[in-house]
Amino acid sequence: MKRFTASIFLVHAFFLLSLPTSQCRVLPMDEKLIESTCRQTPNYDLCVSSLKSDPKSSTADVPGLALILVNLIKSKATETLNQIDSLLKRGPGAGEKQALDSCHSKYHAILEGDVPQAIEALTKGNYKFAEDGANDAANEANSCESDFPSGSSPLTDMNKYVHDVSAIAATVVSTLL
Repeated sequence: MKRFTASIFLVHAFFLLSLPTSQCRVLPMDEKLIESTCRQTPNYDLCVSSLKSDPKSSTADVPGLALILVNLIKSKATETLNQIDSLLKRGPGAGEKQALDSCHSKYHAILEGDVPQAIEALTKGNYKFAEDGANDAANEANSCESDFPSGSSPLTDMNKYVHDVSAIAATVVSTLL
């Protein structure tokens, strides 16, 4: 009987080891946390891809994931502000110049106010202020987009990205409240 039991065990072990990894995939804890956190956000795919693109996410807790997202806001807002400066240097028409100037001040507010507020609040465990900073950044990006006549913004993709990542960050932070 012992030989029969041992044989059954070996057959099962061999069977499990021979399965393709996609059929018996177990997610590491970091991926489980990322995926469960991102399921609560307005854009699951962007959330997952954003977090997985940062190696620090593999050891981060939820506040750490939120901090990664806020740093991504900072990076993309800086990129957008640089694009605004580049467009202003080209000498746009009066209407576009006014919209770009307004966007410049909005992205300056994101980088000088909203992002530092969110980072400080996250590091101090004051999650409501972190959520407010991320929501403000999302609103500033939307406001920049609306400064242009419909369909004429040269910043649409950038504004949408900053808005979406900011909304994701705010939602992740809200899970900590």
